Amino acid sequence: MSGHQHTHADPTHSHTHGGPAHADDAHPDWAAFGELLDLSADVHTPAVEQTAEWLRGLLRLDGGHVQRALDIGSGPGGAACVFARAFPDAEVVAVDGSPELLARARERAARLGVADRVRTHLAELPEGLAEVGDAELIWSSKAVHHLGDQQGALDRLAAALRPGGVLAVAEGGLSPRALPRDIGIGRPGLLTRLDALQEEAFAEMRTGLPYAKETTEDWPAMLAAAGLTGARSRSFLTDLPAPLDAPARRLLHADLTRLSDHLADRLDATDRATLDRLLDPDDEAGVLLRPDVFWLSAQTVHAAVKPR
Repeated sequence: MSGHQHTHADPTHSHTHGGPAHADDAHPDWAAFGELLDLSADVHTPAVEQTAEWLRGLLRLDGGHVQRALDIGSGPGGAACVFARAFPDAEVVAVDGSPELLARARERAARLGVADRVRTHLAELPEGLAEVGDAELIWSSKAVHHLGDQQGALDRLAAALRPGGVLAVAEGGLSPRALPRDIGIGRPGLLTRLDALQEEAFAEMRTGLPYAKETTEDWPAMLAAAGLTGARSRSFLTDLPAPLDAPARRLLHADLTRLSDHLADRLDATDRATLDRLLDPDDEAGVLLRPDVFWLSAQTVHAAVKPR
């Protein structure tokens, strides 16, 4: 629920990646996390579809058509499948270090009727970036922040862009809000306190990454430093008012369950007890039953173009 959105379910990933994490952010259990990422991909598909249309307008290609797109840190393929539908001439390659998540990406592509144009590529990042080839569109959602040298990763991705193509990274935004400030149990402001704890955990994760470098996360400036032009940012909302539907409630419940485990050693007794009640499927104060549950989040996307 922090501004990084690093531990909330990623709409398109990511995690390589690079995305949300399990108890150990540096070594997440993506197999166990797959169902949550699938749910997240479903809930956030409309926002990713809007993102794809925005990116289409940024392309500066001679023929005007994307022939190849890469989803770096694809997770279960939510964005890859969106891009396959948005760019019907493109081969879309979902790249991830988890065989389990790539299997989910293939299943999603088959379910959505784009299996003939979505393929998967198993690669660890950042080393595996050299293997994926070039493309007119390269997308990475919450993958880069799991790599020690973020600028170095952007440099590699920019080098793989074809002239006139777009590199887009989804990093930052506004963390999900799903409950009122005062939920009638525990102390008001629970989500704000969870945000602060996640920021601490995220900073520790970043410090422990191999080859970690301190970076001012000015993403447009970082894209420009990678040799790209016209860097800009835009945020896309997922706005689901109360009463929340069943799939989004399941996502919220799964996400809070993982957060409760992830932050167990950082929570005080009162907030731990509050989370226990929120996660109790039989408690009317829990997120599966209470009528005031909603979902409001914003994902910021930073994009720039390879000079012709």
